[in-house]
Amino acid sequence: MITSTVKYLGELRTEAVHVKSGNKLITDAPTDNHGKGEAFSPTDLTATSLACCMISVMGIVSMKDGITKTDGTTAEVTKVMLAEPRRIGEIHIALTFPKNNYSDKEKKMYEHAAHTCPVAKSLHPDLKQVITFIW
Repeated sequence: MITSTVKYLGELRTEAVHVKSGNKLITDAPTDNHGKGEAFSPTDLTATSLACCMISVMGIVSMKDGITKTDGTTAEVTKVMLAEPRRIGEIHIALTFPKNNYSDKEKKMYEHAAHTCPVAKSLHPDLKQVITFIW
C-alpha cells in the first residue's frame, strides 16, 4: 500500500499527503539553499522524525508496563548540516521528561528504546546522533 504522495508546487515547495489519513504537510527549501524557509525542509523532517520516533517508542515501552511516565516528554531538535556533500552531519536531541522519579532501570529502558527506535536504526552510521536525556 502507498504510504504517501508528494506533489511539487513550484518555488522549491512540496505538498505531501499521508494516504491513509489524508493529513497534509508542506515542505520548503531552507533559506540557505535557495528556499523561502517558510515550512519544514526535508532535512528538518528527517531530524524531527528521529525525535518523534524516539518519543513514540518510549511511549510504547511505557504503555507495555502499564504506566504513563513518559506522557508530556518534549524534545528540542537541532540539525547540523555539512557542506560537501550537502547532507545532515549531526542531529542533536534534548529529551526532557516530566518529573516522575524514574528508577535507574526505567531510565536505561527508555534510553535503550530511544537509541534503538526504527528511525535511529535507519539513519546512516556516519550521521552523528547526540541525544541528551533530561530527567
